[in-house]
Amino acid sequence: MARPQCDPMLTARFTAPAVPKTLVHRPELLERLTAGVQGPLTLINGPAGSGKTVLTAHWAAAGGRAPRPPVWLTVEPDDAPGVFWAYVLEALHRGGVELPAAVGAPTRAEGVTQSFLVRLAAGLAESGSARPVVLVLDQFDTAQPPAMTEGLDFVLRHAAGGLRIVLTSRTDSLLPLHRYRAAGEIAEIRHADLRFTHADAEALLAEHRLHLSQAGIRLLVERTEGWAAGVRLCALAMQRSPDPEAFVRQFAADRTTIADYLLTEVLDAQPPATQDLLLRVSVTDRVHPDLADALTGRDDGARTLAGLARDNAFLEQVDASAWYRLHPLFAEVLRAHLRRRHPGLEQQLHGRAARWLAGTGRLNEAVVQGAAAGDWPFAAGRLVDALAIGRLFTGLEAEQLNRAFAALPADAPGAAPALVGAAARLVVQDLPGYEEAVRRADSLLGPDSGAPARLSRAFLGVLAGRAARDPAATEGAAADAERVLGELPAPPAAAHPELRALLLAALGAVRLGAGRLDGARSALTAAVDACAEPATEPGTEAGTRYPLCDALGSLALVELLRGRLGRAAEHARASLVVAEQAALPPGRRSGTGHLVLAGVAFERGDLPAARSHLDLATATAAAGPRPEPAAAVQAAVVGARIAAAEGDAEAALAVLARLRPAGTAPQAGQPPAWAADALAVAESAVHLARGDAEAALRVLDAAPCGRPEHALARARALLAAGRTGPAARELAGLPADDGLPAPVRVGARLLGAEIAAADGRTGEAQRKLAEAVELARPEELRRPFADGGPWVRRNLRATSRPTPRTGRTADGRTGRTGRTAQSGRSGRTGPGGPDAPPPVVEALSARETEVLRQAARMLSTEEIAAELYLSANTVKTHLKSIYRKLCVTRRSDAVHRAQDLGLL
Repeated sequence: MARPQCDPMLTARFTAPAVPKTLVHRPELLERLTAGVQGPLTLINGPAGSGKTVLTAHWAAAGGRAPRPPVWLTVEPDDAPGVFWAYVLEALHRGGVELPAAVGAPTRAEGVTQSFLVRLAAGLAESGSARPVVLVLDQFDTAQPPAMTEGLDFVLRHAAGGLRIVLTSRTDSLLPLHRYRAAGEIAEIRHADLRFTHADAEALLAEHRLHLSQAGIRLLVERTEGWAAGVRLCALAMQRSPDPEAFVRQFAADRTTIADYLLTEVLDAQPPATQDLLLRVSVTDRVHPDLADALTGRDDGARTLAGLARDNAFLEQVDASAWYRLHPLFAEVLRAHLRRRHPGLEQQLHGRAARWLAGTGRLNEAVVQGAAAGDWPFAAGRLVDALAIGRLFTGLEAEQLNRAFAALPADAPGAAPALVGAAARLVVQDLPGYEEAVRRADSLLGPDSGAPARLSRAFLGVLAGRAARDPAATEGAAADAERVLGELPAPPAAAHPELRALLLAALGAVRLGAGRLDGARSALTAAVDACAEPATEPGTEAGTRYPLCDALGSLALVELLRGRLGRAAEHARASLVVAEQAALPPGRRSGTGHLVLAGVAFERGDLPAARSHLDLATATAAAGPRPEPAAAVQAAVVGARIAAAEGDAEAALAVLARLRPAGTAPQAGQPPAWAADALAVAESAVHLARGDAEAALRVLDAAPCGRPEHALARARALLAAGRTGPAARELAGLPADDGLPAPVRVGARLLGAEIAAADGRTGEAQRKLAEAVELARPEELRRPFADGGPWVRRNLRATSRPTPRTGRTADGRTGRTGRTAQSGRSGRTGPGGPDAPPPVVEALSARETEVLRQAARMLSTEEIAAELYLSANTVKTHLKSIYRKLCVTRRSDAVHRAQDLGLL
């Protein structure tokens, strides 16, 4: 065959690279390649090291599942057109493709004639008519001369299906891809497809005999963004590391072979001006063409960035916007290279970026860049002046902002750095560090200081008061904040709803801790409303998610303590939903939502649900911030009550004892009065459950309090001790019903009924029992009846049954048409028995009653469904609701209980 030049042909170019021993099998991509060669063109496009050649070589080694084995040719960037076509002919010859002699061969390195291309296309059409030729052109990039790609396009289109081409390329070929796409004649496998998944990385590590945790593999994939060469190079490095898990967490890309790979394969492949741009823009997480120009001092940013993205040079466009981002490992390597090549330039570039970003209104990015530049007055000043100091405590950027200010020196000049330094200490709950920083800020602030600085100071005071459990300091700082907010124009304040939300949530939490439930509810409701206000600045709604979750949780606890179980459960569930939707990290979740749901479930008699929610609350609180005083006390109370109900009095007392030494008010070392009383009331209930009324009285008398819960608990203990008169007097001292939580009102009625019965006032006793049932219905309360003791259980059934109506019996005699109080049904405990269930506190719906009537006829679930024109699943749902309302677990028991209550 004639050669256009004297150099011998390199055999290696006709051979597919050997498949690595540590190969990750990727069947889906192999199938896509096989399907792709059914058409004329398949493009495998991705950056260096993305696995293009490995994938194609693996496919070719298996025969490509084509009518004939693929023909391989590695293209060199300096191939002239004539040389390229000579290599193509040689590749076809070595692949067993017989072309007519008339095709000929190139005679000049510089190019080929149109006649040659026509003859080649005709020859391929003839030889490939039965078995199309599949030609793999590896590394076919835009560096190839246009004449070469134009010729290839001509041959491919005129080979009449006799030629199929597979291109691997870092860049989009100069082939008219849009035409192939429009005709549906191209299959494309791109970088997003080539990226390693979690499963791919796990398989590769297993090939290297490395066994990382799932979290470690996830971190490796995140850091490399699935870049195949990066994962492979890390695996090789981990084999030499004594602790592979630690390597994944700590490795610096610029100190590994990854740096050599990226510098050689990507950076050095660019012209000097492009290298300079890449080094300079690496100081930012993302770059705009105008920002690139500001960093380089040139005006070629748009053109250069677009070209780099098109060429897969580890830079990609962000969501079809004007912004671009570097691959994080490449950016890390570039920054290290920048420091070595241009010492001192990095800080200057951060400063330029900060001012450009500030000029375009990108506050967070400007602040981070200013901090990286060490320009603390600029960075802190921007945060304070924009009323955005609250972003250190909440929002998607909170962690990034706190990292940026981690290096802030304590003696940085100016009030703004002092305020931000105090905030950074407060974020990590370093109260001594906060006090020191805020004293310095106070020394620099004065009456003439701007409103933003004074508001920031008051804001920090509120949050510090909450952290210190200091109601007076919190209230004072909140009042200062309100005054300063009144001085500010509406638009700037409205742009930062997170500031007001954090203030009100903190104020509400402190009032709750002090036992001021009405004031807490007012502040917390206002905090929730502040989070619901329309955001006037993009992204600010994310900043309100944490205070919203916090406020809803505290508001739920307020409603639980007020005995409003329905509202408490509603707010608690909303708090948990917000936490999930906002993907709050474990360290920002308090567990209050689950704690409230545990309390609600307990009051409603659902002990398994109460235990489940309490366990979730405990686990969440262990990973989150220090529990608020009210939450800590309620957790102990609910935990003790659940343990006592489960029959473990010792565990119940231990739960309460653990909280007492710790205290919840640092100033006194003991819980506030309401909290101490709540613990005492819970402990007294445990002693009563053990039959020790005197111990219950001693506990209550040691923590005197004017709370109605205390008076009710003391009356119950007095009655258990046989002191009926003092118990009645204690009960008479309770305030009017409207001021009492529902559980207290129900408990008071039950205790009053028992006292009336002891005095022989049977009618009054029955009336009070009936009132207790009616009071319990709205909140579905069951626990007070279970806690009421044997007398309540003995008398509930008769009270719950409606008054029989007089009418005619079937034989014409006058009698009672309602069901009598008889309980002679064999095998069942009568109304006076100790096992009597609590009363029905939620009425059955009309549909539930119909279902129950059919169940009384001994119909199956399917028969009931057919009778009532319902689905079987709907019938099952109604039955579950009936069981819950009637406090039973079986269908037969539900029917019997309904008959006893006169419901059937």
